[in-house]
Amino acid sequence: MKIVLVSAVALIDADGRVLLAQRPEGKPMAGLWEFPGGKVEPGESPEAALIRELHEELGIDTQESCLAPLTFASHAYESFHLLMPLFACRRWQGTVQGRENQDLAWVRPNRLRDYPMPPADLPLIPVLRDWL
Repeated sequence: MKIVLVSAVALIDADGRVLLAQRPEGKPMAGLWEFPGGKVEPGESPEAALIRELHEELGIDTQESCLAPLTFASHAYESFHLLMPLFACRRWQGTVQGRENQDLAWVRPNRLRDYPMPPADLPLIPVLRDWL
């Protein structure tokens, strides 16, 4: 089974809320909410992938030193196995805005389960909630 490496981030604002992005129509698992991020390209580190994805998807810039490894997900989907490190980030430049027609929500950690998420994201919630 093919292993897909995806890097994700819990962006945490000054009020302790976490950013979720809704997968847009036309993408697999459309309508589900997820932590921002994306596939790690060949030759790219998970941190570099996040920096690139945050700029492309949300219009913000951050640095590797602002990304703290928190936990990871390992989940078998039907056609691939997902390995997804989750980083925490509290510092970035710019204003968060959906640049790919995705809805965004700043969510209190104890409300993360109120948003339907892909199966791989669900085990990340208790770790993030306990950490915050």
